[in-house]
Amino acid sequence: MTAPLHDRRRGTSGAGLPDTQQGMRRRNLSRVMHAVATHGPLSRAAVASHIGLTRAAVSTLVDELIRSGLLDELGPERPGRVGRPGSALAVSAMGPVGIGAEVGVDHLAVCAVDLRGDIRARAERRSANRDRSPAPVLKELAALVRQVCAEAQQQGLGPAGLAVAVPGLVARDTTTVVRAPNLGWRDIDLSRLLPGGLPLTVDNEANFGALAELWLGDESPEDFLHVSAEIGIGAALVVDGRLLRGARGFAGELGHVPVRPDGPACPCGGRGCLEQYAGEGAVLRAAGLGGVRGSGGMGDSGGLSDSGEVRSEVLAERAAAGDERVRRALSDAGAALGIALTGAVNLLDPQAVVLGGALSRLAPWLLPALEQELSERTAGRTCGVRVSEIGPDGPLLGAAHSVARAVLDDPAGVRAGGTR
Repeated sequence: MTAPLHDRRRGTSGAGLPDTQQGMRRRNLSRVMHAVATHGPLSRAAVASHIGLTRAAVSTLVDELIRSGLLDELGPERPGRVGRPGSALAVSAMGPVGIGAEVGVDHLAVCAVDLRGDIRARAERRSANRDRSPAPVLKELAALVRQVCAEAQQQGLGPAGLAVAVPGLVARDTTTVVRAPNLGWRDIDLSRLLPGGLPLTVDNEANFGALAELWLGDESPEDFLHVSAEIGIGAALVVDGRLLRGARGFAGELGHVPVRPDGPACPCGGRGCLEQYAGEGAVLRAAGLGGVRGSGGMGDSGGLSDSGEVRSEVLAERAAAGDERVRRALSDAGAALGIALTGAVNLLDPQAVVLGGALSRLAPWLLPALEQELSERTAGRTCGVRVSEIGPDGPLLGAAHSVARAVLDDPAGVRAGGTR
């Protein structure tokens, strides 16, 4: 996917930088970067108009950003403008790149995204990660990170940092996975198991998926609940263009909202959780397409690939072909999802619910029952349900873009070679 690397509604523009003369300079550098990323190519005069600084001040900032390799001069602006044409500025395609990585239950993936939003390198590996020790999983992930960084560096691009998406709870402002039931991980600090040298961010995969939807989707509202699924089900809430993380960073555990409190046991320790009715393993069981391993995972999958992507495609193909058992399983999953979403919609009143991940492929058969439950249970509230524009790549792209956007937010923090 190629997309401009900016928030079309809101730029952070150096938020959080100290309120000093140096902090003001860094904020202004960020404002210039965001203006060019959002509206570019632009002349210096046009940048000055967008951000409300003098042309002389903008020229000084632009010269610094050009020397840092973050902006390029493209030559005179297009004809038709009044007065002498200025030199058009664009975000450099040869600046730093953000490295994003995803740890899935059955796959690992890494990609590099440049400041223009283009994917410059990518690597993936199918890997059965459920109940594996974190050390070998992260060793494999580190090898993919090195491969992608090497490909980026061959193009003259330096990595600015690494962000990792995981299917579990991540303690806020840390790199520690507190609990990932579908991996079998508890209290794992990824910074101790991944190679150093790059700034590291770790977050829940649903959070990164929601950020990708916010940043890259053409029609995403500022307030929405993003629901994604692989083996498990996660959610993230975006309010006024920002993630609602919760006090500990654990907001959005939709998959472990009880649908039927007396239902089957869940790996999280609860009973009757949504994942036991609408998680991938539950849907495949109900559809007659495979056995189970543990409470929610897959074992003998009846000839299906170990790839979650392929399994969801098979479900979609069979449903489209009219397989009534598959359709009934998906409808029941949609109803359970609607019940779980009811509380969130009534409490938080989002503009929309967005279905991402594997759910995006299965939406035609999930949505009727889901929307019916929401309609009957949300006290007349209007909340549209729509399918993600990003699809299963959301967590990976959100992770990579989060690093690249951090460069726009604080371009002064970029050192030679693209690192921070």
